[in-house]
Parts: sequence; structure tokens; C-alpha cells
Amino acid sequence: MQTRRVALVIQYTGTKFYGWQRQPNHRTVQAEIEGVLSEVLQQEHTTLYGAGRTDTGVHAAAQVAHFNCRSHIPPERWASILNSRLPEDISIRASAEVPSDWHARFSASWRRYRYSLYTDSCPNLFVKPYSWHYYKFPLSASLMQEALNPLLGSHHLTAFHRAQSSRQDSWVDVQEVLCRRRDSFVEIEIQANGFLYGMVRLLVGLLVEVGSARRSVQNFQTIWMEEKREHVKYAAPAKGLCLLRVGYLAFPFDQGVWFDTQPLFVFNN
Repeated sequence: MQTRRVALVIQYTGTKFYGWQRQPNHRTVQAEIEGVLSEVLQQEHTTLYGAGRTDTGVHAAAQVAHFNCRSHIPPERWASILNSRLPEDISIRASAEVPSDWHARFSASWRRYRYSLYTDSCPNLFVKPYSWHYYKFPLSASLMQEALNPLLGSHHLTAFHRAQSSRQDSWVDVQEVLCRRRDSFVEIEIQANGFLYGMVRLLVGLLVEVGSARRSVQNFQTIWMEEKREHVKYAAPAKGLCLLRVGYLAFPFDQGVWFDTQPLFVFNN
């Protein structure tokens, strides 16, 4: 039987996961899906290759992964088959066959993350799992955008790189940065060719000090430009972070499946 490569677009709420990557004695997204794949294919193990490794508690609106299999199951049927067996905090939006040299990680041109902050002083249970409730200081989205703009381009972002990473360098090609306010929400989006371990949460942890006028735009820029990692002391909570989408030059899925599938909260005042 011919070996096929099948790509998946995956959503998950990261609250109860110890991240994406398979780890001993911990519940992870990769391990959950691999377990179901192996069960359906009736083999000891099936490896799932992801576009990126989200950390503990981080969500994904359109993670991308692929696996190889020998099966009569049509590639487009894998989404419904997996969804019927996976837990409720994982959902496969679509599946499709891809060429044998296509790779979820190495074929990706960019990844995009969104970080959501909820700034109303009154807590809201329905946004709590997906945002950082930040209300002690007013936040200026325009100041935060000003601080983000110089990040565009290729930079050595050691200041936002956790020490536990096995990566040898800290070069990142940042393609787009956005900070906007919508009513009680402030949303930060960053698109880059790849991300360092803990990068977005460390960046947001420092950026909110700019937005609350407790740190100047110039000081924020000095810290990352001069690689002063010791000045970046706090990481934003994981629950506000979501892998929004992954981009490819060749992708077998319609845009509606993967492009912007994390709903935005809208409050009618």
C-alpha cells in the first residue's frame, strides 16, 4: 500500500495541556493525537510533526501538523475520524493529502501569534480562560504599537529568549507587528518566520509596562537592542496567548479553515 502524507489543521485550548510536544508523564497535544492515530492505524506508534511547539497553557486556533500512513482511508476523512475519538479540547478543522516533501515545520514561511488582554476592572468568567485580566493600570495601545514598530526586520532577540531553550541563536525575522484596542480588549499580534522559546510572553510582559507608562518606549527598545535579558523579569500568563495561524507557499486548505479562526470577543455597550 502506498505511503501518504496527510496534513491537519488543529485547534486546541491549551489550559489542560503541558504544551504541544510529547513529554513523559505529561498530557500533551501531540501525544493525544498520536495515540488516536496509532489506534486507528493499528500500529505501535505514529509520529505527528507540528509546525510549532506551543508552551504549557498556550492555545492554538490553527496549528498545522502532518503524519505519514499506509491506509485506505481517504485523506479528507481523517478530520472527522480523529474528532470522533479525540477529547473535547482538541478539534481537527480539516485534513488533506500533501506531497511527500511537504513538511508542517520546514515548509512553513511564517507563524503568527495573538496575545489578548482584558482591561475592564470587572472580571468576566467567559473571557478568563483566553486572556490576561490586566486592569490595575490603563494601557495605551498606541504607545505599545510605537514600541513594537522597530522590531520589524531581522534581529537578535536574546532579551526575549528563555534560557531553557536548546536553540543556538536568537535571530528572528519579524514580518508584522500589531497592537490594537477594541473596547475592553487590547490585542497584540506578531508574525515572524519563527519564534524563540517563551518569546511572545516575555515580550508582552515587558510591553505592558510601556502601555501603562511605567517604562518608556526608548527604554523598551534599548533593552532588546542591547540584549539586556536580565531586565526582562516577567512573562505574561500563558492563557492569553494563541497560535493564530501558520503560512505556507503551498497549502491544500481553503482560507476559511485556517486564516483567522480565533473568535474576537465583542461586547455591546
